[in-house]
Amino acid sequence: MSDPGHLVMELSIRREATGMLTRSVSAHHVRAVLLAAERRGVATGPLLARAGLSPALAEESLNHEWTPAQAPVAAESAARVPAEQFGQLVRMLWATLDDELIGLGGAPSKVGTFATMAHVVVHGSRDLREALRRAGAFYSLFPGGPRFRLVEPVAGLAWADGVDEARMEFDVSGYDDPLHFGAESTVLVAHRFAGWLVRRRIGLRRVEFVHPEPRHAREYALLFGAPCVFGAARTAAVFDRADLDEPVLRDAAALKVFLRRAPVDVLVGADYGTTATGRVRHLIGRSLPAGPVPTPEELAGRLSVSPQTLRRQLAAEGTTYQRLRDQVRRDHALAELTGGRISIERLSRRLGFSEPSAFHRAFRRWTGETPRAYQARARARDPRGAADATPRTRDPWGAPEPTPPAPGQQP
Repeated sequence: MSDPGHLVMELSIRREATGMLTRSVSAHHVRAVLLAAERRGVATGPLLARAGLSPALAEESLNHEWTPAQAPVAAESAARVPAEQFGQLVRMLWATLDDELIGLGGAPSKVGTFATMAHVVVHGSRDLREALRRAGAFYSLFPGGPRFRLVEPVAGLAWADGVDEARMEFDVSGYDDPLHFGAESTVLVAHRFAGWLVRRRIGLRRVEFVHPEPRHAREYALLFGAPCVFGAARTAAVFDRADLDEPVLRDAAALKVFLRRAPVDVLVGADYGTTATGRVRHLIGRSLPAGPVPTPEELAGRLSVSPQTLRRQLAAEGTTYQRLRDQVRRDHALAELTGGRISIERLSRRLGFSEPSAFHRAFRRWTGETPRAYQARARARDPRGAADATPRTRDPWGAPEPTPPAPGQQP
């Protein structure tokens, strides 16, 4: 469910001060696509011309080993192109290569593979859990993948953390992906498609990437709206386990429209949630680690409602401001401690705690252990210091379960 094509124009949707969605894509991602084309011997000049994009983008993509002095991060993030033109560029590259992974995967994924997977998933999946398992089983049949699997905690295992989490884990080890565009879009497409299936955005707790932190890391906040861990043991999207029980609400007619109009409809629907919980969680997450967590009054102002209305909306969804604030703080803390690149004292300040002891008490309440113990356990699980916080009972990339039904059998 993760070709960079059908939903790749999710990249970098921005909300302006007017509240309108701006359909634009970072020039970095355009250059990543052009580099993929060049590495497959495709002349990018004609593609850019047909897409109405500047030929200068092709010249810049030829030198992808930029130094900070040659291409500052601020300039890189500021340069953007219209999403519709980017989508046209990608579609032309699909047709040229007959590969929905545009040359970034270990083997080509023929055009139409994603659509076939989507039909398999929509026709017969009762809930999101079954849909993700079917999608993983489908892609495991093809050498080009991308291979991914759904992982849930083992029932009854006495773990202090992760018992209410689910993970989509992706094997991107075979990708030819120097700018990490394939890994980014693989995770993004899987996440967005899962949300489309259940008719709502699935809030991510964090996203983990095997690759090191890239220069365009600030773009990840726009893409995922969640803390990101780099240099992790596996590439994964982590979300609430309860979301797996959500029913699949799409049918063949909806899928036909989706495939015909993607990625435009996906772009329009890519805001950070239609629920008050999703919007509040996203706004709190965006405030960290640079600034203080917004107060309920500040959040209400940003959402153009009164504090009382926001409180009622959250209560109707079974949560509170304090609970969401603690969840976001916890997820940021787990992401930072997993990465192992920050001291506990500095992390407590980043999360807005008045002193480290207050952070220690909160962290013990969240996980049942101290921050230092959690960090030590994360390092023990992976020698690089990146955690794989989900227990496993089988080969990490064995055949997915359950096996899809044989032809003629009922799902």
